[in-house]
Amino acid sequence: MPAPDLPPLSPLEARVLGVLVEKEQTVPDTYPLTLNALVAGCNQKTSRNPVINASEAEVQAAVDELRHRSLVIESSGSRVMRYSQNVKRVLDVPSQSVALLATLMLRGPQTAAELRANSERIHRFADTSSVEGFLDELAEREAGPLVVLLPRQPGAREARWAHLLCGPVAEASAGAARIGAASQPDRLSDSAEDGRVATRESRAEAADPRLEEFEARLGELDARFGELEARVGELHGRLSGLEALTERLERIEDRLERLQDSVSRMLG
Repeated sequence: MPAPDLPPLSPLEARVLGVLVEKEQTVPDTYPLTLNALVAGCNQKTSRNPVINASEAEVQAAVDELRHRSLVIESSGSRVMRYSQNVKRVLDVPSQSVALLATLMLRGPQTAAELRANSERIHRFADTSSVEGFLDELAEREAGPLVVLLPRQPGAREARWAHLLCGPVAEASAGAARIGAASQPDRLSDSAEDGRVATRESRAEAADPRLEEFEARLGELDARFGELEARVGELHGRLSGLEALTERLERIEDRLERLQDSVSRMLG
């Protein structure tokens, strides 16, 4: 279970935290993130499991809840609010552990070897043993475990780890039972299909860094466009005020001219 003073997160809140941890390392030039960039990161099609389609309002609600728990910090810049993560300080864990938690929040349960590969852009671990060491520390944490080693599924070579920030993890056993009861030809067919899926995922991962950067920059451009619209609106308001002031000055000048004419006639 999570730490006693940290209620379980919702899946979307966990996704938001994972995105903030990831983007802090992968796109530091645009970090802290705007809400638009954060929504794009949550709905990203690569390096996410499951893929979701959260709305801006839903992400904002998740951010607000995380702010109340001090896990997210809000800052203002150029009239647009930006958000950064505060996981390391709140959970009192090292940056290596934060990287592993973020990868689990973004991609779901994974083996230690998968975690090492998938977290490389956040933190580069020397080897799988190093990953396992930090996972063990998270699992044996005095304030409450933050990860758990799931039972190894039939046919799987390694057991997977899952985070506990959203509460206890329930592993479905029906699918595992069906896999265990499969015939040898079926297992061979499944293995071939798994190989094809792995190949497709590898190709997607190769394009992932550029796609992530593109999505982040797209969100940033959207935010800047919003800033520009706000400034145009402000300038329009000032211009309207200036036009009103100009009209008032013209009326005053007209009255002064009439007054001068009256004085001239009186003196003449």
